[in-house]
Amino acid sequence: MEDERRPEQAQPGIQARIRASFERQGLMRHLGARLGHVGPGRVHIVLPNRPEVNQQHGYIHAGATSAIADSAGGYAAFTLFPENTAVLTVEYKINFLAPAVGDHIEAVGTVLKSGRTLTVCQVEVFAFQGPKRSLVAAGQQTLICVPEGSEQ
Repeated sequence: MEDERRPEQAQPGIQARIRASFERQGLMRHLGARLGHVGPGRVHIVLPNRPEVNQQHGYIHAGATSAIADSAGGYAAFTLFPENTAVLTVEYKINFLAPAVGDHIEAVGTVLKSGRTLTVCQVEVFAFQGPKRSLVAAGQQTLICVPEGSEQ
């Protein structure tokens, strides 16, 4: 079992591949999201709370929440894919459990089952208000491993 205080890190080459791909994502840059932990089959993405990502009631928007959840799950799957491949989302479902209120939110993507072609991930999004952490969204997604370059 993974120790939450010292989670396992992905190998340096895999981390570099994930970070390079993340840096090419215009939406993540636009939202102000940043890559957190990158481990084998597990990736965290953090989104600071700021007016540009809020909806009309001041909560972090469901679209921003689901975008970082989708990317966290996708990159979790990508950590297990072979070299010269790419990841694409086939489908995902997310349930919003509570308003996203806090200093920031963090999406955690975790691989449930990695296959040769399809991978299934669990996604969770937590809101942080000071030291308090609360689950605000949870879902599941399916991703596909494709040869690099074929995703275009």
